[in-house]
Amino acid sequence: MNKVITISREFGSGGRTIGRKVALKLGIKCYDQELIEEIAKQSGFAEEYIKERGEYMASSGIGAFFGGRDYNGHSIQDELWGIQRQVIENIAEKEPCVIVGRCADYILKDKAELLTVFIHSSMESRAARIVNVYGETDEAPEKRLKDKDKRRKAFYQLYTDLKWGDVRNYQIALDSGIIGIDKCADIICELYRG
Repeated sequence: MNKVITISREFGSGGRTIGRKVALKLGIKCYDQELIEEIAKQSGFAEEYIKERGEYMASSGIGAFFGGRDYNGHSIQDELWGIQRQVIENIAEKEPCVIVGRCADYILKDKAELLTVFIHSSMESRAARIVNVYGETDEAPEKRLKDKDKRRKAFYQLYTDLKWGDVRNYQIALDSGIIGIDKCADIICELYRG
């Protein structure tokens, strides 16, 4: 089995950046946008659709679960989940890598030698970061953070039956606001090298 690092993260905590830095330091691939591109190629779904629906519920509430289901109870999001799962399994089978998000920690739990990481940070730190990285919008940064995290949490719970962000589901949880992006990457690399 290949060694794979999975990085789950709160929105705005820098998990994607940390994943890229880790991959660069270790000389392995990082799958984030590349994962979206591969899922789009195999599914025929638009990349923008996958970006929003591949790890986020469409909306919150009970309607998000029941809306758009066929007579067998399946939805387009379920179809996307199946394709995403297969793509992640194929990548992990092919090579050691870093995979950011998309429930990879759950999908690969019995299919790779895993280092599962959860990156989090305070609301203030994340709000400042998303304004710096993504820019200002009409919506307050705190509201953007809460909405993304709520939808990510609902998606994770629906498809894994686990609680997103619960430290018992990960081997390590790092506060990027306190530790810093670069130090988080260094810690993960050190653990990976063993």
